[in-house]
Amino acid sequence: MSKKDKKADITADQVEEQVISQEEEQTLEEKLQEELKHEKDKFLRLFAEFENYKRRTAKERIELFKTASEDVVVAMLPVLDDFERALNHIDEDKEAEELRKGVLLIYQKLITTLEQKGLSIVEVSQGDVFNADTHEAITQIPAPSEDLKGKIIDVVEKGYKLGDKIIRFPKVVIGQ
Repeated sequence: MSKKDKKADITADQVEEQVISQEEEQTLEEKLQEELKHEKDKFLRLFAEFENYKRRTAKERIELFKTASEDVVVAMLPVLDDFERALNHIDEDKEAEELRKGVLLIYQKLITTLEQKGLSIVEVSQGDVFNADTHEAITQIPAPSEDLKGKIIDVVEKGYKLGDKIIRFPKVVIGQ
């Protein structure tokens, strides 16, 4: 071999090595690009998850403030029921007019205080369509008329809402 041939062989070998090293660099660069893409995706998902967490906790905090007094109000509902029963019983007794006025005054004060805290009555009347999401069926009786089938016949116990949340479902009798 002449010197020229050796030079040509060496340059060919060097070129081949350069091509191999460039391919390795490209694959290394591609790997780094892929890792960068993966890390960006992971970061965006984590950021979105954190934003959702912040939004959810803020919503829960607002909901908690709205219904913070729920336990106290729920505990007061039997007292409210007792007042209503007392008023109904006193109405039957004509001689207890002064007693009725005093009980009515206390009852109205209690109702006003609870309404200021966000309590409201779930409005239900006879003939309304029964909805399992907003009513609690106590029993079913034969409907007095055909148009009352599947509808509310009687309201046994009032239902109450605190804000938008039903804290006690109205207990009803439905016709079948």
